[in-house]
Amino acid sequence: MHGADTGGQEIVPACSIAVDDLPDGLIVTDGFGRVLAVNRAAVRLTGVPVARAVGKDIDEVFPFRDHDGREWWKALDPQGGLRTRTRAPERPLHLPGGQELHVAARLVREPARGGDVARVTITLRDGGARARLERSRADLVSTVAHELRSPLTSVKGFTATLLAKWTRFTDEQKRVMLETVNNDADRVTRLITELLDVSRIESGRLEVRRQVVDVPARARRVVAGRVAAGEPEDRFRLVVGDDLPEMWLDQDKIDQILGNLVENAVRHGRGTVTIVIESVGWGVAVSVRDQGEGIEPELAPRVFRQFWRGNSRRRGGTGLGLFIVKGLVEAHGGTITVQRAPEGGAEFRFTVPTGTPDFA
Repeated sequence: MHGADTGGQEIVPACSIAVDDLPDGLIVTDGFGRVLAVNRAAVRLTGVPVARAVGKDIDEVFPFRDHDGREWWKALDPQGGLRTRTRAPERPLHLPGGQELHVAARLVREPARGGDVARVTITLRDGGARARLERSRADLVSTVAHELRSPLTSVKGFTATLLAKWTRFTDEQKRVMLETVNNDADRVTRLITELLDVSRIESGRLEVRRQVVDVPARARRVVAGRVAAGEPEDRFRLVVGDDLPEMWLDQDKIDQILGNLVENAVRHGRGTVTIVIESVGWGVAVSVRDQGEGIEPELAPRVFRQFWRGNSRRRGGTGLGLFIVKGLVEAHGGTITVQRAPEGGAEFRFTVPTGTPDFA
């Protein structure tokens, strides 16, 4: 939908640009089903070009059918029914090509109350994207249920046993059981924290509280924690570049990013885990490398998705860690990538910009 030429230059109406910028498909017809306009998203979703659609009957170019094969436009019947009717609820429909779309309609009446239907605006959403979202949510529920069941069963079992037979156990036996309960409670807490992080990332509610952060010191702290947990000290190597800029970051989230990446390298990699921190002009880049099998290039785009575990499902974890890391890095205005490390294995490299307290 373009305007006329003015002074040799084509003028594109702002409303046309806005309609084409909509993420959802939009089809506009008159009250009898003659197509008046189709936006870019509708063309993408249906595969029907604007030139073939405009001026045609909607049921000729967009023959939507429900799962039982019934014709949607006939069922909509804009000219029939109550004169107060203005909306048709969203429902899943199919085109002859087989793709599923979620379709809703609004009947525009003139006058608005009780008038004849002058136009019908139809919105289209990708049914496949909706199905993927629903599957993702189902996977999340399934993962949560699975991950919670084991520690909670352990906590319940040990506490019930201690309450029922306290006097029968030695102090050492009691200590071992209580340590197990404490560790399983920590596991549940970590899972709940991950779920909250996922929710905040997906809803855009992740807050970044900036302060001056010494990134090398935070990396040393993470390594010290791994050593205290039983990893050999010589498994880790920290390389810090010169002239690092002052960094205004969220210290807790940087700890979480570094902790997740180092844990990932320890769990899924082999050999030395190397952390390289260097200035990149506009900020700081941090690389975490291992000497394991690495990640195949074709799998790299999947690594930061929810529930990605590669071939290491047997090694535990929810598969949410790298998804969360990506969200935390991007909340700082940074980027993260994965590639093959110089000595083999995987290298996760994130870059965060130099900021100030007012930087957001």
